[in-house]
Amino acid sequence: MSKICTICARAGSKGVANKNIRPLLGKPLIAYSILQAKQCSLFDVIAVSSDSEQILDISRQWGADCLIKRPLELADDKAAKVPAIQHCVREVEKLSGTLFDIIVDLDATSPLRDVSDIVGAVRLLEETGASNVITGTPSHRSPYFNLVEMNSSGVVHLSKLLDPPVVRRQDAPPCFDMNASIYVWRRENFFGPSLTVFHHNTRLYVMPPDRSKDIDSELDFEFVELLLKKR
Repeated sequence: MSKICTICARAGSKGVANKNIRPLLGKPLIAYSILQAKQCSLFDVIAVSSDSEQILDISRQWGADCLIKRPLELADDKAAKVPAIQHCVREVEKLSGTLFDIIVDLDATSPLRDVSDIVGAVRLLEETGASNVITGTPSHRSPYFNLVEMNSSGVVHLSKLLDPPVVRRQDAPPCFDMNASIYVWRRENFFGPSLTVFHHNTRLYVMPPDRSKDIDSELDFEFVELLLKKR
């Protein structure tokens, strides 16, 4: 089956200025995702979508196959990511004359993932018949034990209640944090009527915490840099 990898990287970033091309141990951040996609040897095309010519130019230098200029309406702070990925895939299909069976999106701000995570997430989709696959890591907090919500009066309560209540965290149902690192779709689900990442048969590929950090702040950047140095 034909596979495309998309990497979406807009210019604007409130948490870390120019984070998608900021140097991280000698490489621009986006280069990590491009190189991981290339090392997989899974993809017919690796495409980068951006509203920034600078990001696209750097992506070309690091080996991206196809560069897609993203419309401004898909690149502001309020724009959802799935429409941007859809735009990228459609544009590549027009250019290549190929309809891709499997779409894989790698988040440009998740450089700690391993190539094996990409391969494993795609394999999970193919072997289970899943509609799509998301990635996540075991949650540090549990909605059944120590994750709370506050109502309009300031009163807090557990996010989810069980009967009988959970008294030890180990007894709570397993919960996971979405780490936004890898998304995998079958074409028919990706271009369906719903823009949600949750479908009738969505599966989770579990990644360890040390490969699940997403860069969204200066502290995140420093933490990721430290973990990469330790490797």
